[in-house]
Amino acid sequence: MSTLTHKPTGTRGSATALTAALLTACIAFQLNASMLSPALVTMGEELNTDQGSIGLSQTWFFTTAALFSLFLPRLSDVVGRKKILVFMMLMTAFGSVVAALAPNIEWLFAGRIIQGISGPTVPLALLMLRSAVPNPKRYGALMGLILAVNGGVAGVDSFLGGYLAENHGFRSIFWVMVVLAVIAALGVALFTRESKPQAGTRMDWRGVFFIVVAVGALLTALNEAAKLVGGIDSSTVLLSAVLLVVSAAAFYGFWATEKRVAEPMVQIEHLRQRATWAPLLTTVLTMTGIFAVINGIVPAYVQAAGPGFGVGATQTALLILTPYALLGWIFGPFSGRLAPVWGYNRVLRLGMLGSIVALLIIVFFGMDSLPMMVAGTALLGITYAGTANIMLNGLGVVLSPKGNPGFLPGMNAGAFNLGAGLSFLVLPAVLVGTSSLGDHTSYVTVVVVGLLITVAAFAASLLIPKPVDAEVE
Repeated sequence: MSTLTHKPTGTRGSATALTAALLTACIAFQLNASMLSPALVTMGEELNTDQGSIGLSQTWFFTTAALFSLFLPRLSDVVGRKKILVFMMLMTAFGSVVAALAPNIEWLFAGRIIQGISGPTVPLALLMLRSAVPNPKRYGALMGLILAVNGGVAGVDSFLGGYLAENHGFRSIFWVMVVLAVIAALGVALFTRESKPQAGTRMDWRGVFFIVVAVGALLTALNEAAKLVGGIDSSTVLLSAVLLVVSAAAFYGFWATEKRVAEPMVQIEHLRQRATWAPLLTTVLTMTGIFAVINGIVPAYVQAAGPGFGVGATQTALLILTPYALLGWIFGPFSGRLAPVWGYNRVLRLGMLGSIVALLIIVFFGMDSLPMMVAGTALLGITYAGTANIMLNGLGVVLSPKGNPGFLPGMNAGAFNLGAGLSFLVLPAVLVGTSSLGDHTSYVTVVVVGLLITVAAFAASLLIPKPVDAEVE
């Protein structure tokens, strides 16, 4: 079994070209995730369908992305990371072509599902970066630069998507995605080197089947359960319950398979270690506490005429979402640079404490003052998008077992998606459940619940062990 098919290179030129190629791939994935948000209404009109169906196409993209994230990083360790990332970018381009030419909602579904293959782009890019850049300080800075796109491409993606949809139709957005995905595939093919630390290992496809069914059923159950926020429906309750049973059975099948198979996808002893479950737990709790607050609750409150400030959608994006994304983009490289020097866990906890302070500002001051709401969400851009999010992604790579480096980044990507699903299930349910208290009190309660979950995430972060090999004295 070989560790690498090449010697890691640390030259500045090669690292710059490598980073540019990986960054382009990550932007290509991020545009798939965020660029369509302002175009959903236009998509429904041009395809003559309802917004529920259009929203479901988004759900399928994120669900597919989560499922491919579970096993493609592991497969890349076996057959080659460069090979898998190029394949992912080409499939993203193909899915974008299908979506751009879609005559109806069914073909749009097909295109978005194919695009979901790009799900593990970010963890795969980090694995390739770490194998090529051995210097911890330099790796940290480049890691922060690449991960900064996770919060959105400096807010430009949403505005560009809205402009294209309004002036050229939603299909133009997918053609932009095609071009960028092809450029990314060429960049990865030309400027990165192959690495496959588990070459010669047999892929555990039985384990892949069980974990994909388990997580897929769980995510679908959460999506179905989220519909109950608007009212109890017996068929939805029954479907959610059945999916949860299927998920539990598949998780058991995965656990039993990994105990028996000679070359498991995940070794059971790794699942029992704090280096595995502590960062995964922290990721789920952090996403549950913050994700829906910044992406749903706060924008809805700001736009609400009653309890909020009656601000229009475009102005809300300018005041809330763009500063959040832009500050995350700016501060990401700095937090990444600090991580190997100050310690990944210390920077993570500083980011989480800052996120808690930001949520406190929103709760105590932002609900009555638009400038303070803007200040709170901007601070959240620095502390969460630009710091905590960066460290959670980074820890998934540096804490992964040396004998199975693709395992934890893939599981962590699944944890991000699980946390996002839980966030949009739990927090809107709280909003509806407390509506009798009045709109203002209801919104305050939701943010307080998000704050408490984030405090629990901070407590979980205290259990994450130190990634000694990734830090310098």
